[in-house]
Amino acid sequence: QVQVVESGGGLAQPGGSLRLSCQASGFPFSTYAMSWARQDPGQGLDWVAGIDTDGSARYFRDSVKGRFTISRDNAKNTIYLQMNSLKPEDTSVYYCAKATGRIATSGVYEYDYWGQGIPVTVSS
Repeated sequence: QVQVVESGGGLAQPGGSLRLSCQASGFPFSTYAMSWARQDPGQGLDWVAGIDTDGSARYFRDSVKGRFTISRDNAKNTIYLQMNSLKPEDTSVYYCAKATGRIATSGVYEYDYWGQGIPVTVSS
């Protein structure tokens, strides 16, 4: 049974850092791309970053480039999202998702399993 579980969210001050983790199980992790997306209540899904099976990182929002870093550890079946220089507008619920292929995209129909979401709040 496939599971995708996020951890590491919480409260951070503006300018601070958080690291999100997403541990997956139930499928051959190294052969699928994985991504992070976020969603505010009543709003659509915003894709944040994805990582291909070869470790290539893709950042889907200009606002996170240079501040966020996505990585993966295939030995631990885990991806990470290191978030630095956090801004209040980064406040959201962050979701980890398993892609159906090797390349991370920003198409919702190209993901088949999602985590439960983890809240991130950036506030002083």
